[in-house]
Amino acid sequence: MPDCFTGQDISCIRGERLVFTGLSFRLSAGGLLLLRGPNGSGKSSLLRLASGLARPSAGLIAWNGGDIAADRAAHRARLAYVGHADAVKPALTAAENLAFWAGLRGGGDVGGALRRLGLGGHAHVAGRFLSSGERRRLALALLAACRAELWLLDEPAVGLDSASVAVLEALIAGHRRGGGMVALSTHTEMDLGRAETLDLAAFAVARAAPELEEA
Repeated sequence: MPDCFTGQDISCIRGERLVFTGLSFRLSAGGLLLLRGPNGSGKSSLLRLASGLARPSAGLIAWNGGDIAADRAAHRARLAYVGHADAVKPALTAAENLAFWAGLRGGGDVGGALRRLGLGGHAHVAGRFLSSGERRRLALALLAACRAELWLLDEPAVGLDSASVAVLEALIAGHRRGGGMVALSTHTEMDLGRAETLDLAAFAVARAAPELEEA
């Protein structure tokens, strides 16, 4: 039976604010879930919940029907998460950075991944000397270096030029052809093929208007 990643009636509290409630999703092999919604609607929060880095205040996030919180190590092993922060250590070279993160997943083709993301000539350049676009490509190189069933990508195209966006699109397409799953948020126009769109604004909790001060 193909793997399935689902969320059912999820609520999210950030700080002391209920961000969204009653949200559900379903991802099957080869599927892509595109997260839409204005800033503050909870796209990044949902990806953190899906990664297991945070817990929903209500509802269930499950892999093949089982709560991901029941075996966090197993869930970490099946996913690759690229968040807003690129997590590039400034003192390590590009190759050392990627080798470190790939090592946590059992290793991978570091050199090949750097070349795929156009960083072959930067392998021995320290992270502090990389541009913002190069740091972003280095973070995304983990996708090319290691195998993971589920990709969670938070604005992955930020800081990328058109050629790098095309490489990212090809990586995503290849991952899906192999049965992989992708959930991502993006404000960048990308060719993602067939996708399910989840508009988080539909699950947002209206904020109370501040009371008018008395004159």
